[in-house]
Amino acid sequence: MKKALVLGATGGMGFALVEELVSRGIETIALARSSDKLALFKHDWGSLAKIKVGDVLNEQHLGEAVKQVDLVFHSINIPYEKWNPGLFQILEAVLTQCSKHKKPLIYVDNIYSYGRQSSPVTEQTSRHPHTKKGNIRLQLQSKIQTSKVPYIIAYFPDFYGPKAESTILHYTFKQMLKKQSAGFVGDTTLQREFIYTKDGAKALVELALRDDSYNQDWNISGVGTISGEEIAKIASHFLDKPVKVKMIGRRMIAALGLLNPSMREVTEMMYLNESPVILDGSKYETLIGPLPKTPYQVGIVENLKELAKK
Repeated sequence: MKKALVLGATGGMGFALVEELVSRGIETIALARSSDKLALFKHDWGSLAKIKVGDVLNEQHLGEAVKQVDLVFHSINIPYEKWNPGLFQILEAVLTQCSKHKKPLIYVDNIYSYGRQSSPVTEQTSRHPHTKKGNIRLQLQSKIQTSKVPYIIAYFPDFYGPKAESTILHYTFKQMLKKQSAGFVGDTTLQREFIYTKDGAKALVELALRDDSYNQDWNISGVGTISGEEIAKIASHFLDKPVKVKMIGRRMIAALGLLNPSMREVTEMMYLNESPVILDGSKYETLIGPLPKTPYQVGIVENLKELAKK
């Protein structure tokens, strides 16, 4: 049986990947810098998860972990303002160890490199990113694709789900639990695509276990689209109280950015809340099988239940 390493194991997708791997009986090293979170999550993962506190930029920490496994999942993300040079330094360190120990890389990516799009995008859609962060993502993809390391690059919509705290819906859900009016980034009537992290992890692990999926890009699409107002209706029914969402627009984000470096970086990505990028997952469904698709009515309630326990 294969062994796996998940880098960034305490993030939303990292947590879901460890959970999915151990559910398949795969021994998994969960690596992250936060010893407190790793210790807390260990209870959820079970005995097959081996927690390791370490820094991927530490050659010894990373090298020791990579050489023990067969699959390396890269789900690390860092605050926007640290992307350049942070993401490049992290990827270079990971590629170096994967190359040295001859291990494949399974890379969790987002939709930024696609730029503005007016129709659902396939893996072959031309990419013309017009933002700084979109160009960074495109450069990172190129580094992976031109390396000699076997790879899978998986593109996901915005995440929501257990432990997915650095997401726009996490902010909205937390407010819904406390109040009857919750902030929602972007037009509350616009149809947007999100993916439940457990679904994304199932799809990505399935790809990672198939030899014929490597050296390719894959879109992992969600269950469909949903608006902020539709999310509020689901929350209202579950919470048994009227819940409304109020739009957080570009001007408010820009104003918050005057004092907060992270919010300052969000401003250029607001186009995604005006003309959303939707992923076409037909390649996966044709070659692999049906994508896991938890209905929003189920995933949102599960996410709210988890947050209500805190």
